[in-house]
Amino acid sequence: MMTRRLLAQSALADLADVPATSRWVVTRDGLRLHVLDYGGDGVPVVVLPGITSPAITMDFVARRLTDLVRPVVVDVRGRGLSDDGPSATLRDYADDTAAIIDALGLRRPILLGHSMGARIAAMVSTTVDVEGALLVDPPMSGPGRGPYPTTLEVFLTQLEQAQRGTDADEVAGWWPTWPRREHELRARWLASCGVDAITATHHGFEHEDFFDTWPSVTAAPVLLYGAKSPVVTADGAREAAESNPDARLIEIPNAGHMVFWDNPEGALNSVRTALQAMTSASSPTR
Repeated sequence: MMTRRLLAQSALADLADVPATSRWVVTRDGLRLHVLDYGGDGVPVVVLPGITSPAITMDFVARRLTDLVRPVVVDVRGRGLSDDGPSATLRDYADDTAAIIDALGLRRPILLGHSMGARIAAMVSTTVDVEGALLVDPPMSGPGRGPYPTTLEVFLTQLEQAQRGTDADEVAGWWPTWPRREHELRARWLASCGVDAITATHHGFEHEDFFDTWPSVTAAPVLLYGAKSPVVTADGAREAAESNPDARLIEIPNAGHMVFWDNPEGALNSVRTALQAMTSASSPTR
């Protein structure tokens, strides 16, 4: 049975300040998926957020890229304005992403994923014709690799706070270094995430091996990771480099797992540099 998901009027009002158009895609199974399309004539970049991050929480990232590309930020199933599904596996998320790319006519997009979104991007890039894959701090936990550093109980505690009504100050207790606007958005939007989707994704972090997919990511792979991340450790980065020699690895200083929030300028500058290389290499007739 699906658990409740909440979205206050104050959260919906946030969308009025976002310079993007809401678009909807209906999958073959009838799920309605929501995306924020920032428009423009640039190469489309499909942005895939993390486990408890609705699309709007990546707005500050997308805004910084609109002069370069066309960001299309996904509300992954079970989050934001997208429907729940009967299941929420990595394959489900990848199939949803492929459906969005097809329905919106996004020819050879670049994939940009953070955390859960990086895992999704890796899988999609092995089945869809994409220009490149930019993975930011993908969970490298899995069978025989130890648990994901953040427990499911921590995620569900934060969700319970959001469901009963949290605020930016309480969110800041969990994430003290974040910009204030991001505290406020998380306070208003976290309750739109479903327990079932979060639980299924966390289970996947510990039972699906990122390295089963990573060596097959051949479309201009770039992996960014926080220098202080407990998710991509030094050993994990070394294995990523060895198992996919064509990939470029970029360490973001002064950042943990929440790379964009911990060091916005460093992370965004690195992403822009990677995107510039990918777009300059793309066909002028695309």
